[in-house]
Amino acid sequence: MNLIEKFFPNVVPIWSGDGGVTEAIGQTLYMTWWTTVIAFTLGIIIGIVLVLTDAHGLTENHPVYWVVDKLVNIFRAIPFIILLAVLNPVTRAIVGTGIGPRAALVPLVLGTTPFFARQVQNALLTVDPGVIEAAEAMGLSPLQIVFRVYLREGLGELVRVGVLTIISIIGLTAMAGAVGGGGLGNLAIAVGYQRFENDVIWVAMIFILILVFIVQFVGDWLARRLQH
Repeated sequence: MNLIEKFFPNVVPIWSGDGGVTEAIGQTLYMTWWTTVIAFTLGIIIGIVLVLTDAHGLTENHPVYWVVDKLVNIFRAIPFIILLAVLNPVTRAIVGTGIGPRAALVPLVLGTTPFFARQVQNALLTVDPGVIEAAEAMGLSPLQIVFRVYLREGLGELVRVGVLTIISIIGLTAMAGAVGGGGLGNLAIAVGYQRFENDVIWVAMIFILILVFIVQFVGDWLARRLQH
């Protein structure tokens, strides 16, 4: 503690309590977890739809693919900081407030889902077409092929793109925090930057890096176990 007080004198007084470091870490984990759960669920569904309705897909449907593909491209192209501002009225209508970790979930999910959906599409397209043709020859339905071939054979690659997406989400939570979303981003800007307390900024950055390293390590280990 003496070492912490020496190099991070402004951190010790705000380590716990409202607006403290521990609360900021909890808020970042809260936003990351729920954004991951919701965006991954929606992203996998949209990614599968893109794969199935694409040209030469199992249920080729050009109009459906065109609409979904263009929506994904549009929302991916909107900078997240602008998405935060544009969705503020929608966020207030859904959760009753435009600030805080719960409010940040709306733009976080909407900003992450199209990115992950595209990653899912690319991951599933790496599945060997010969395996899919063999599954069709065995009489499997498109839904059975999705679960028993696409998702199973592409599981290792899905984990890799999932890790990439979670790391991106952690970065987005920091950006959301900078405009009132809470978390480590809010701690770094509202406390560290605006009060000229650089040690608080460093602590926020260190914890964000720790989260990223943990996600990357676990994700790489899991991907190696599942790759075949």
